[in-house]
Amino acid sequence: MWKRLAVTALAITTMAAERSSAEVLDTIQQRGVLIVGVKADYRPFGFRSSNGEIIGIEPDLAADLAKRLGLKVELVPVIGANRIEFLNKGKVDILIATVSDTPERRKIVQAIDPPYYSDPANVLLAKTTQIKSWEELNGKPLCATSGSWYNKEISRKYGADIIAFDGSAKPLLALKQGNCVGYLFDQTFLAGQLLDYEMQSEYALPLKGIMDTPWIICIAQGNPKLQEATEKIEKAWFTEGTIVTLQKKWAIEPTEASLSMHAKYKDAATGR
Repeated sequence: MWKRLAVTALAITTMAAERSSAEVLDTIQQRGVLIVGVKADYRPFGFRSSNGEIIGIEPDLAADLAKRLGLKVELVPVIGANRIEFLNKGKVDILIATVSDTPERRKIVQAIDPPYYSDPANVLLAKTTQIKSWEELNGKPLCATSGSWYNKEISRKYGADIIAFDGSAKPLLALKQGNCVGYLFDQTFLAGQLLDYEMQSEYALPLKGIMDTPWIICIAQGNPKLQEATEKIEKAWFTEGTIVTLQKKWAIEPTEASLSMHAKYKDAATGR
């Protein structure tokens, strides 16, 4: 009897999971709008234009994803400290928000594979510091963004004193006010800051980036249909070179990882 009850419970759970996954995608389609969490403080991946619109590489990817699904797109600004919560509470359908791929995150979200980008950590340093190696950061204050997975590791390994803030505007301001010698964050974002002439005159990236980490698009767990549809579109981006094209559009030198993924999927599509 207990065995029959267990089998029945398992069947009910499986059916509920299937209905739940179908309902999530159905809800999105019935709504006609894909709600995507993106950064609004991370130039050039997601930032505010002069009129307040969220623009950048990831908003462009979000719009293209929605278009290929036959939907309109709604962008919701997120930061490192709240993006996973927004996803798992249903405030957004999907995250395209510079999410580093870590084993811990894969336990609480569904990653879309393969990762769409890869980026190391680095430090935007005031030129007056004359720091030339990671070891020279020992005992020195570094501004950082809350939620960045490498904060603790770099503190442990190099002895830096990490001072974390929400988002990216606050640590940048703290750096400019002289409250730290540098800003520890993703290299792509820091390179984006140096597109500004005034920043170039005072700051630099003299260190070699480390802890290169892939970035993943995320959806809530238990949504296989949305996962399958998104992974199919992501692979089309690799084949068509969409991410490489967007890097050029937003004045970022295409990374080796982006170029190699494009070559790999393009060759596979042409049978080479």
